[in-house]
Amino acid sequence: MRLRGVYFAVAAGSFRRYSTYRVATAAGVFTNTVFGFILAFTFSALWSERPHLGGYDESQALTFVWMGQAMLAAAALIGGGFQEELQERIRTGDVAVDLYRPADLQLWWLAADLGRAGFHLLARGAAPVAVGAFVFELALPASPLVWLAFLASVTLGIVTGFALRYLFALSAFWLLDGTGLNMLSTLLSMFFSGMLLPLTVFPGAFGEVVRLLPWAATMQVPVDVLLGRYEGAGVLTAFGFQSLWALLLLAAGRALQSLATRKVVVQGG
Repeated sequence: MRLRGVYFAVAAGSFRRYSTYRVATAAGVFTNTVFGFILAFTFSALWSERPHLGGYDESQALTFVWMGQAMLAAAALIGGGFQEELQERIRTGDVAVDLYRPADLQLWWLAADLGRAGFHLLARGAAPVAVGAFVFELALPASPLVWLAFLASVTLGIVTGFALRYLFALSAFWLLDGTGLNMLSTLLSMFFSGMLLPLTVFPGAFGEVVRLLPWAATMQVPVDVLLGRYEGAGVLTAFGFQSLWALLLLAAGRALQSLATRKVVVQGG
């Protein structure tokens, strides 16, 4: 019970920490909104030529764009989050202090990332969607239950994204510089999450494969839950897909963490 309070305090502290960056938050809202307009007009042109591309009508496609912008920072789809800070602590040796804490290293950083994501979802997510809904006709649901299911799916997507990035972050135990792997992580996330194009657009076996990858759980699945593409028990299937990847990746991260902390000398000494 006491450790639960610690992790809650870490999440709350992370939320407060990011809330102090008011100028950066305002710049992020502006950037997300501008990028949303660029994608929205691109999607409008594409869907006018190919109606129902990927199984979406134009209104649903535009909703996909703006919800993606709402989730962009929260799910760290193009980088950001905790991994650079953790890698720096590994490089300098400060991670040794983290390992001596009476708290699990992975859960500590997960709590911190959830706090960060919660702030970004509220502060950088609502405004772009409001602007998009004012300018475009979006297929936003009226049912509160659908919104609750969406928020649950977003949370699972954030945890899955954390688990993926944690694996990349731990590479710093073996590498002097994790910049290259961080760039690879960002590229994989951008392409396979559905941020650039819905994954249902990709045809054939390739499309089936990318929809089964863990990055699909970070954005594609939550937006599809919002759009009602999962109905009834199908929502539980979506949650199951996300939960399975989250658990598998968290377990892989724990195994890699154990290997790193037992066999590798921290670079900072």
